[in-house]
Amino acid sequence: MLMVEGDYCTEVEHKCLIEWYAPQNKKVICEQFEPKATCVGARVHKRYCVDKFEWPNQKGVRPEVMNTFYQAQVKCAAAGKRMCSETEWTFACEGPEMKPFPYGYTRDPSRCNGDHQWDGPDMKKVAKRDGKELARLWKGVPSGTQDCVSDFGVEDMPGNADEVCAGEAPKAKFAAVNTGGPWYSGVRNQCRPKVYTHAEDFYYYFLSFRCCANPDGAPNEAETPKQKKDGTAWSEVERLAGFTTEQMKQALELKQKGTCTCNDNKLAGVALKRSPPYLCDTMCGTLLAPGAKDASSATRVPHRSRHDIK
Repeated sequence: MLMVEGDYCTEVEHKCLIEWYAPQNKKVICEQFEPKATCVGARVHKRYCVDKFEWPNQKGVRPEVMNTFYQAQVKCAAAGKRMCSETEWTFACEGPEMKPFPYGYTRDPSRCNGDHQWDGPDMKKVAKRDGKELARLWKGVPSGTQDCVSDFGVEDMPGNADEVCAGEAPKAKFAAVNTGGPWYSGVRNQCRPKVYTHAEDFYYYFLSFRCCANPDGAPNEAETPKQKKDGTAWSEVERLAGFTTEQMKQALELKQKGTCTCNDNKLAGVALKRSPPYLCDTMCGTLLAPGAKDASSATRVPHRSRHDIK
């Protein structure tokens, strides 16, 4: 993990110089910002630890996708950590200079994997965690193989796999917030923008996560601010995840040994529920079929507005 410390700005102004509209997502995509960021909000001092890479936080390993927010929570707790809050994620990405991209002010989809074309997922197969369909849809790259690094040294935040983190707004409908943006064209792929419309049971073939932790060995609170406000017990989070913290600890021990292998939804030495049939593979991170191929520039189609970048 890496230490992040500094004064986070609650509201930042950036001026976009080159932009285009993505009708498929109804979003305005900025390709180049003026090289200036102005803090127009309050400054809040932050000090915390964050995973350098997306789960399982290992260089050269593909970021794990298809976890619900509850499952990500339990996995972080099993590793002795917690979910990152949305502002922690943002600060780790933009750095003390409040840059819109971790590397600067001009979007570069070759540095933070992006601009690939839509695949047309078969959502019935995705819902069943069909390994071949997930492999077909995969356009990510392994963690730490890009030049996508923030000033705090945190890697692969926007682009590649989207990420889920813990929301902080008191009146938010859900505890989960999506951030970063995935490997497709016409998506946010910045540090600040967030999506607040997905419930905690949402999962997707390009959605990953990373964990944070309190510094200096201070204990972590596994529940999010909203869960604590709503009185959601940790046992309920585990029930919704489909596995407990202790069961996930056992799975992590097997992963370290290279023996987290599922056979008919069974995991040696771990008493799992028989349903859903993909629960074991979700815990082990083995949902992708062997045919998955990492992304390359062959399927990247930059928007024509990039020709105007100076």
